[in-house]
Amino acid sequence: MTTRKILVTSALPYANGSIHLGHLVEYIQTDIWVRFQKMQGHEVNYVCADDTHGTPIMLRAEAEGITPEALIARVWQEHYDDFAAFHVAFDHYGSTNSNETKEFAQGIYRKLKAANLIEVRSIEQYYDPVKNMFLPDRFIKGECPKCHAKDQYGDNCEVCGAAYAPIELINPYSAVSGAKPEMRNSDHYFFKLSADTCQQFLRSWTRSGSLQPEAANKMQEWLGAEGENKLSDWDISRDAPYFGFEIPDAPGKYFYVWLDAPVGYMGSFKQLCNSQTENGKPKTVLDFEEYWKPDSTTELYHFIGKDILYFHALFWPAMLEHSGFRTPTKLFAHGFLTVNGEKMSKSRGTFITAKSYIDNIKNTEYLRYYYAAKINGTMEDLDLNLDDFVAKVNSDLIGKYINIASRCAGFIAKKFDGKLGATDAAAAAEFQSAYQDGAIAHCYEQRDFARALREIMRLADVANQYIAEQKPWELAKQEGREADLHVACSTAMTLFRDLTLYLKPVLPVLAEQVEAFLNIVPLAWNSDWQALPAGHLINTYQHLATRLDPKLVEAMTAANLESLKPVTESHSQTRHAVAQQPLPAPQPLKDEGANAIAPLISIEDFSKIDLRVAKIVNAEHVTGAEKLLKLTLDIGEEQPRTVFAGIKSAYDPELLKGRMTVMVANLAPRKMKFGLSEGMVLAASGDAPGLFILSPDDGAQPGMRIK
Repeated sequence: MTTRKILVTSALPYANGSIHLGHLVEYIQTDIWVRFQKMQGHEVNYVCADDTHGTPIMLRAEAEGITPEALIARVWQEHYDDFAAFHVAFDHYGSTNSNETKEFAQGIYRKLKAANLIEVRSIEQYYDPVKNMFLPDRFIKGECPKCHAKDQYGDNCEVCGAAYAPIELINPYSAVSGAKPEMRNSDHYFFKLSADTCQQFLRSWTRSGSLQPEAANKMQEWLGAEGENKLSDWDISRDAPYFGFEIPDAPGKYFYVWLDAPVGYMGSFKQLCNSQTENGKPKTVLDFEEYWKPDSTTELYHFIGKDILYFHALFWPAMLEHSGFRTPTKLFAHGFLTVNGEKMSKSRGTFITAKSYIDNIKNTEYLRYYYAAKINGTMEDLDLNLDDFVAKVNSDLIGKYINIASRCAGFIAKKFDGKLGATDAAAAAEFQSAYQDGAIAHCYEQRDFARALREIMRLADVANQYIAEQKPWELAKQEGREADLHVACSTAMTLFRDLTLYLKPVLPVLAEQVEAFLNIVPLAWNSDWQALPAGHLINTYQHLATRLDPKLVEAMTAANLESLKPVTESHSQTRHAVAQQPLPAPQPLKDEGANAIAPLISIEDFSKIDLRVAKIVNAEHVTGAEKLLKLTLDIGEEQPRTVFAGIKSAYDPELLKGRMTVMVANLAPRKMKFGLSEGMVLAASGDAPGLFILSPDDGAQPGMRIK
C-alpha cells in the first residue's frame, strides 16, 4: 500500500467564547477520520488554531480590563483543555496571532497586489463618535425597516429574516456605546474576486471534484451562468482601532479577520514544521513547501461547517491560486447541530458547553460514539436527541460491545489461567471476511461513519448470537465440556478484538484499555487478519465501561440552565457567525466595587486548599510567552515543581531566584502551551497598577504548610 502524505485542518474556533457541543461535531468528525488514516499507516498531520483577531476580541478585552493578548491566551488554554478532554488529538494547535500567520498573510496580500487584484476604494459607513471607531454591520442596531422589530442588527432582521443595508435601519444606534452613529468615509482595500482571472479559475475549481456534490451545486448558484459575473469584490480591510495584523504600507488599516483566519492553517502547520527537533536541534522532518507548493503531490483537506463554505470555496482558493500556493484537495462541509430537534437553547438548557458535559457526564467517548453514529459525510444537520443518546450508548456500547468481553473473559481467567485456546474458524469467518473486503474501511474513508457503525454493530450482534448459542455459562457447569468452553470464550475474544479495531478511531481511549486487557500491540488497519493465537495470555478483565445514567444528562442540562449567560444572540455552530456578534456594552461595577468580599465558605472548604511555603530555585523567561515566567519551586519534595506564573510584567526572573513565596500545592497539574504547570503561585493585585507575589516571614522553610 502506498503511504499517503496528508495535511488536515478543522475550522478555527473563535477566541471569543467557550467550545460547545455544536462545535464538537466538526472536531470529533475530523479526529475520527485522522485516526483512521493513521491506523492505515499514512503520514497525517492534523493542525488547527484559535482564531484570535477582530473587533469582538478587542471590545471583550476592553470590557474585562485586560489586553487582547491576555484574553486570547486564556481562551486558548480553555479551548485546548476542552479538545483534549474529548480526545481530539491535534498534531499542533496554535493561534492566528503568530508571526508565522502574519508573514503568510502579508506575503499573500503583496502577491495579490502585484497581480493587480487589490483595489482601494472610499466607502461610506457608520462611525461611533463616542468610541471613535467605524462600526461593522453587526455592531449597529435599530428598528427593522421591513417588520419594524426593535433592536435588530445592521445586516439582517432575526424576526422576519429580511436582509438590508445598515443605512436602512430606523433609529440606528451603536451596539458598543449606544450612541447615534454618523456616516463617514474611509478608504478600504478590496480583493477583486470579480476579476476575470478569479471568475474563470473558480468556475473550473468548483467543478474539479474538490467539493461535495451539494456544495458544488451551491457554488454554481453563487457563480452564476457562464458569462455572468455575480461575485462581488471582497472588502479585506478594517480601520483602527482593531486587533489584528496591519496591512503593509497602509498605516491604520488592518486585515479583516476573515483574511488571516484561513491563513492560520498555514501558520499553524509552519509552527509544526519548525517544532520538529532532535537533541534540541532542528531537523527536516516536515517540509512546509512540500505541502503548499502549487504542484504538491500531498493531500490537503479542510473540514468546515456549511455556513462558512462561501469563504472556503471562493475567497480562500482564489487567494491561494493567485499568490503561488496550492489549493485544497477537498473541502468536507458538515451540517449544524440541533438538540432534541431544535436549535440549541439557553432557556431550555440545551446550549451545552463542552465543559459542562465534561463536569457532569465525564465519559466524552460516549458523545464521540453518538456523533459518529449520526455523521454520514453530507451537509445534513445532525440532531442530538438526549434520550436517544442515553439509549444508544447503553444499547450499543454496553449491551452489545462491552457485553461480549464481560460475559466470556471471566471463564478464561478462572478455568484456563488467562490463556486462550483455539478459535472457531467458522464462527470467525464473517469477521475475517468483513476485514478483508474493506467495506468498513471504505465507509471511514468516505466519512460515512454512521454506515460504518451500523455494520460494526451488526457484527456485534453476530458475536452475541454466537455466545448465546454456545452458552458458556452452561458449558462451565458441565463436566467434560472444558474444551468447548475454551473455544467459545477464546473465539469471543477474537471477535471482541476485531470490533475494537473497527471502533478505535471513534473510541481511542477505550481501545487502549482493551489492548491492555487483551495484552496485544496497538491495533492497526494495515496488517493481515488472524485470530488471537492459542496459548496467548490475556490480563484479568476489569470493567471497561458503565451504563450512562440519564440523571447525568439531566444534571448537565440543569447546569447549563443555571450557569450559562448570554454571550451572543446567535446559536450558529461555527466561529464565524460568532465573530460578527457584538458583545454587550461594558457595565459599570456595582457600588461594592471589584474588591467586594467573596461569598462565605466553611473551614472545611478552606482546608481543602493545601498552601505551602516554596523556594524559587530558578526563574526564567518563556520563549513565545508575553506574560509568563517559568518558576522551579522547592516545596520539600524529592523533586522540585514547575509552575508557569503570569508575573513577567512585574518581576525580573534573576531577582526572584532564592526568594520564598507561597503556592497552592494540591492544584491539579495543567497542561499549557509551554509545558506542564504543577501548581499556582499566589499574588495580590487591586485597582491600582501592580502585581505582588506573596512571601512568608523570615524563618519559614520550603514545604511548611500554611494554615
